[in-house]
Parts: sequence; C-alpha cells; structure tokens
Amino acid sequence: MIYIVMGVSGCGKSSFGAFLSEKLGWPLYEGDDFHPQENVEKMARGEPLTDKDRLPWLLKLHEVIQRERCSGSDAVVVCSALKCHYRQILLYGSKALTFSSSPDQEILPPITADVFFLFLHGDYDLIHQRMKSRRGHYMKADLLRSQFDVLEPPLEGENVLSLDIRRSITDMAMEVEKHIIGLKSSPVMP
Repeated sequence: MIYIVMGVSGCGKSSFGAFLSEKLGWPLYEGDDFHPQENVEKMARGEPLTDKDRLPWLLKLHEVIQRERCSGSDAVVVCSALKCHYRQILLYGSKALTFSSSPDQEILPPITADVFFLFLHGDYDLIHQRMKSRRGHYMKADLLRSQFDVLEPPLEGENVLSLDIRRSITDMAMEVEKHIIGLKSSPVMP
C-alpha cells in the first residue's frame, strides 16, 4: 500500500507524513527532498513553479512509488500533487504525458487500489497563518495563493481519502488506520 499525502504548502503534509510513517512503521519519502535545486531556489525567491519545473520532480517521485509498488512494500510519500495531471504522472510516469495529449479522455483509471491519495485540506486563512509562523522553510507564505489557484481537489475516482486539517494529526492517522483495516477486510484486495 502506498499513501501519497497531498495538499497545498503549509497544510501539514510533512508533519502528518512523518507521524503516519512512524505510526505504521512504513518508510517515508518526503517530496521536498526530490526537488531539483533550481526549483528550491525559485520558490525561495518567491516565484511559483511552472508545470515544466515540476515535471522532473514528479517523474522522480513516480520512480520511487513504482519501486515500492513493484517490491510489494508499503510507503508514505509526501507530495503536493496539486493538479489531476500531476497525480496521473505520479501514478503512470511519462505515460500520463502521452495520455494527456489525447483529447478523447480526461483521466486514466486507477492502476490498482494499492495507491491512495490522502488529501489534507483546509481554508486559505488557516494555512496562511501556519505558513507565516513556520521557520526555515524555503516555501514562502506569499506563494500560498498560487497553490490554491492551481489546486484541483481530487475526485472520488482518484482513490482519495480527504482529511480536514482542523482535526488533530492523531485523529487523521486513526482515520487512515481504519481505511487500511477496511481495505484488508474487503473481499477484493490487490
């Protein structure tokens, strides 16, 4: 099982991912660690990333996800995954690029039920306050609006579990544990 913790910057992805990883005993892959240095520098200057900037980063994360899936391992991956197309790249890699150029279809079907997105969502003001109070992160609070502007909340068909960030990390982790138990008890398991 792979859980991809997603949402805008400042919503608590890294904190929740680390907590969940420790609680489940699964390895954690922090998406920020996979950004090319040019991306980090651009965000530190207050410049939003473009799709072109994000592509190499998303493809690297796809490789991590595929490696874990192919080995039958469980993992937690932290990645903003703001757009549907980005989530498709995480799941399908470069195949999603070819598919996106086809106007006949909007979304690729999920590969299997072993990859789920955990969408951490909350309102702009709450997240903006969190970002202004954090220290030492290259992503500036001024960039939050650009993240909300491009955010495409995941649809039900994208294997998503939505988690409201007003809840405690412990409560959200318990919901994920219930999700895992529900999947294991379901008659159709990948």
